[in-house]
Amino acid sequence: MQTQLSSFAGLGAMGSPTHLPVREDWLSLRQEQALMSDVPVVDAHHHLYVRPDITYLLDDFLQDTRGGHHIRASVFVQARSMLPQNVHPSFQPIGETEFANGVAAMSASGIFGQTRVCAGIVGQADLCLGDAVRPILERHIAVAGGSDIGSGRFRGIRQPIAWDPNSLLVNPAYAVAPDVLDSTAFRAGFAHLEPLGLSFDAWLFFHQIPGLTRLARAFPQTPMVVNHCGGIVRIVEYAERAQQVYAQWRLGLEELARCPNVSIKLSGLGMRLGGFGFENQPLPPSSEELAQAWRPWVETCIELFGASRCMFGSNFPVDKGSYQYTTGLNAIKRIVEKASTDEQADILWRTASRFYRLDEALF
Repeated sequence: MQTQLSSFAGLGAMGSPTHLPVREDWLSLRQEQALMSDVPVVDAHHHLYVRPDITYLLDDFLQDTRGGHHIRASVFVQARSMLPQNVHPSFQPIGETEFANGVAAMSASGIFGQTRVCAGIVGQADLCLGDAVRPILERHIAVAGGSDIGSGRFRGIRQPIAWDPNSLLVNPAYAVAPDVLDSTAFRAGFAHLEPLGLSFDAWLFFHQIPGLTRLARAFPQTPMVVNHCGGIVRIVEYAERAQQVYAQWRLGLEELARCPNVSIKLSGLGMRLGGFGFENQPLPPSSEELAQAWRPWVETCIELFGASRCMFGSNFPVDKGSYQYTTGLNAIKRIVEKASTDEQADILWRTASRFYRLDEALF
């Protein structure tokens, strides 16, 4: 397996283990035409937020997606933004869902183009609250237009559970215990997802995959999707153990893929965590370069889960620190170019549409 690891051994003052700075001047040095531009695409994973260092809202996302790809719809995923003040912390994430639903309503008007942004919404709730999480989940559904189970735009919960012994790799905004997936409190809260028609987005690191497998086996009726190709980490101490990381990652996914209720997102490979080092090049990477670097990871996901359980996600604006939107999607299309038409459709739109129960009229 070829690797292209960045040279740094630690994060130091470089900040977030996931976010790279977005340099529009650098990104503008490479422009590509969209490949397979007539094929519908659902972006199954992106964010919208306002933060001290970056603002990324509807207009920004639409600008990035106007590169020629046929983006029909998108799924908004929580990112701890638009949290209301003077509200108990456990209820604050409901404000983010309310914000995303407002964006979805704007997009549905057609004024902003044909892409239905935030057609599905994945919010946050602390499942470690156990049974006390039920009214929070119900409120998420209600503020996203739902009047009963399965209605409205709210589709599931993402509670980030990425944990590592090295605190440099962990987002301090989320208090995560190493054994959270096996805890009684978490599982008590998790048990409320399936009766409410909700799925679970799992953001975790590769060495935590066995815990997710145990969870998937304990709740076989709850749809789950692994974010970002299963949490590849090849920076800090993992940079010197690239082959071991790949072997452990693959072994974990082999077991997880045996759970039919679990899917996986082909996303997140532009984060700093992956250690690909695209951000260190004088020019932004081409889709050919990205496809070559990503192929061992993406093809393994497709091999293990099958196209019907794989879905594309941009993870923008987080991945934007490494490449343009059009280029990144071109890379995924290059990797699947020899797949059948049905397999391509699954990966590019059909799996996401089915998993998140998007409006069939969009396609």
